[in-house]
Amino acid sequence: MLNRRHLRIKVLQALYSWFQGDDGDFTKGEKNLFSSIDKIYDLYLYYLLIFEELLFIANNRIEEARNKKLPSKEDLNPNMRFVNNTVLKAISINKVLRAESQKRNINWTRDQEMARKIFNEIRESDAYKKYILTNENELESDIKFITEVFTEFIANSEGLQNELEEKSISWVDDIDLVCNTVIKTIKNIKSENDENMPLVALYKDIEEDKDFVKNLFKKTIIQSEENENFIKQKTTNWELDRIAAMDMLLMKMAITEAREFPSIPTKVTLNEYIEISKFYSTPKSNIFINGILDKVISELKSNGKIIKSGRGLIEN
Repeated sequence: MLNRRHLRIKVLQALYSWFQGDDGDFTKGEKNLFSSIDKIYDLYLYYLLIFEELLFIANNRIEEARNKKLPSKEDLNPNMRFVNNTVLKAISINKVLRAESQKRNINWTRDQEMARKIFNEIRESDAYKKYILTNENELESDIKFITEVFTEFIANSEGLQNELEEKSISWVDDIDLVCNTVIKTIKNIKSENDENMPLVALYKDIEEDKDFVKNLFKKTIIQSEENENFIKQKTTNWELDRIAAMDMLLMKMAITEAREFPSIPTKVTLNEYIEISKFYSTPKSNIFINGILDKVISELKSNGKIIKSGRGLIEN
């Protein structure tokens, strides 16, 4: 699930918090960093669990209609297309999802009203009305329908996003990544009876990715003053307090990564932090950061402070 850019963003957020704080507790900062990363998986589970909640709501309404004092013909013979949806049934019986959500105490118990609101919106949509009347290939059409309603009524639900922000402020930056992962999970479903279908893992390579996060966080703090001096030498026409705190932090991280991770090409490092700056700093920061980093890293290469190793990574 997590790509390196998202890991860099999480480190950036943790470092910003650490440098803005006044306790200087490195261990606490590192713990909070990994906690914020781990919570991304909670969000993933939370989104998946809404399908089970929607299925429960739909089945409950069918039963209520059947138990009316004077049920109509439609109440007694309801359209079962939605409740028989392969995706909904597969997710509702998934043992991995159930075990993980119970372990982490993730559920929709306190958000049932939001789930009902989302269900009503889905039920009133043209996509729903069209879906329940079709008899296409079940798995293919089921996946297409759930992907469509998830994107429109769940992933892009402003109300749900507001509730998620109240649960965890760090989730705001994780929603797009997690929603894309949920869609990937939906598209991987092959059968409604596969109780043990694996979910997407949080880390692509847990050991390697955790080492990257830990070292980038730690080394950026350790090298903060030294890297700031490198930047200062290339910004002689600027007072350091005129450089945005986020810009300074991004440059410090980039320099640290270039120095400490020999297997990552400097071009990759530069491109990543320039791209991140477009979302987390001022509109023109990427141009400024690019110019300064290019000068600093070129000098560090010539001084032998940046050495790349590995196949295809030896740079002149």
